[in-house]
Amino acid sequence: MDRGVGRRAMVLAPVVGGVVGGLAAGVVVGVLAVRPGAGLLAAVLGVLVVAGVSGGLHLDGLADFADALGSRRDRETMLRIMKQSDIGPFGVLSLVGVLLVDVAALAVCIEAGFGWQAILIAVVASRLTLVWTCRSGVPSARPDGLGGVVAGTVPTWTAALVSAVVTAGAVVAFGWAAGVAVLLAIGVALAVTRRARKLLGGVTGDVLGAAVELALPISLLTLALSS
Repeated sequence: MDRGVGRRAMVLAPVVGGVVGGLAAGVVVGVLAVRPGAGLLAAVLGVLVVAGVSGGLHLDGLADFADALGSRRDRETMLRIMKQSDIGPFGVLSLVGVLLVDVAALAVCIEAGFGWQAILIAVVASRLTLVWTCRSGVPSARPDGLGGVVAGTVPTWTAALVSAVVTAGAVVAFGWAAGVAVLLAIGVALAVTRRARKLLGGVTGDVLGAAVELALPISLLTLALSS
């Protein structure tokens, strides 16, 4: 994949998020149609659909990034840790933590009658992080891998335009809380990118996945607290 293709893929990530979120929303609606009181089951299955469609790649990225940061080692060692196939204690904690928040927050939204909307908004918002983690001026931590293909490919004005469209659409369709959820997801992307640049010298595919997976629970939690 060349950088031009990588740029288009990152810009279209929120659209893909809409498809994935739509599938998860359909599962939530379907479960509740069969068993109206099964909010927790619907939440678990909805979150599993989101994770499964991506093949668990974003979750894997989060675990690798957490293990690297948790090691508190030098840059080269952290990059090496992120390439290893095993998972350490920080990776396990990060996975358990985000999945628990995902399920719990979505269950609260379902109880409030805002379930399918919440998972749709949150998944789109989480994929929006990719336009910011790959914006102009953000380097790749290493020349190879996904980071080397997509880092710095999205013009900042494009990231801002896509974000404005997504935020406005969320507010119009679902209310102000949806817009706040989107903006907080962008904040997660900026924070993760800043941390990666400071400690790793740039982003990698794992960093992109970490941003996606950290933005998802933040968005769901925002919607749950406002439901």
